[in-house]
Amino acid sequence: MPTPTIQERQIVEVGPRLDAGTVARLRPRLHAAVDSGAGDMVVDCSRLEMIDATGLGVLVGTHRRALRAERRLVLRDVPPRVMRLLAITRLHRVLRVEVPAAAAA
Repeated sequence: MPTPTIQERQIVEVGPRLDAGTVARLRPRLHAAVDSGAGDMVVDCSRLEMIDATGLGVLVGTHRRALRAERRLVLRDVPPRVMRLLAITRLHRVLRVEVPAAAAA
């Protein structure tokens, strides 16, 4: 499968919290984005400060929905604290995390 171009990517930004109190608003946005586009769906995590099990569940559910739609969910600009949580839960093996070009060099 060819790598999608930037034009084919959708970007959904998440706020500072992804938890039980915020997922009710975010889940429909993520699902609508998956259902309405093509190529990679990028979740911009640059503002994300706090995530709990409910938030992780929404990301996993959206990842599965994207796979069913033959798309990829990609997490971008994941803060170190959140990256540690993804590693502890081993979700970094399931969810695709985009590494900035500067960090990859």
